[in-house]
Amino acid sequence: MTEQVSQPLEYLVYELLKKYHCTLTTAESATGGMIASTLINVPGISEFFQEGYVTYSDRAKVKMIHVNPETIETYGVVSSETAAEMAESAARTADCNAALSVTGVAGPDGGTKECPVGLVFIGCHVNGSTTVERHLFEGDRMNVRREATEAALRLLIRNLKEEYK
Repeated sequence: MTEQVSQPLEYLVYELLKKYHCTLTTAESATGGMIASTLINVPGISEFFQEGYVTYSDRAKVKMIHVNPETIETYGVVSSETAAEMAESAARTADCNAALSVTGVAGPDGGTKECPVGLVFIGCHVNGSTTVERHLFEGDRMNVRREATEAALRLLIRNLKEEYK
C-alpha cells in the first residue's frame, strides 16, 4: 500500500492565486527571501507573484515598503504591529491583492527574554484584511526560517480560502 503524498504548499498557493485571480507580494525579514524562493519553484507563478522584498533592516522596511518608522520604534521590529504594517505596505507598494510578511529572530544570536530566538510574526494581507500569527519555532537558524516559510504559506492558503469562500 502506497502512502499518498500531499501537494507542496507552493503549488496549492499557485492554484488558489490562479482560481481567485489574485496577485501576491512578499516582505521578508527573518526568512530572507525564502518564501519568494519557495514560490518560484512553481512554473507559471510569475503570472500571480509580482515581486518580493527582502527588508532585512529597519531602514529597508521604511525605504522599500514604506513602513512607518514610528511603528517600529513604538512596538519593536519583531511585533505583530510591524508584521501587519509590513504586509499592508507591501501590498500597497506592489499594487497586489495579497501580501505575506515575516519579521522575527532566526538566531542563534539576537534573542532576549522578551524577544527570544525563534520568535516570528507572520502577517497576511488579502483584499484589505490583515491577520498576524505569532510563532515560537525551535531549532537552528535554518529550521526557524523553514518553519516560518511553511507557516506563512499555510496562513496565506487559509486566508485566501476564507476570503473567497
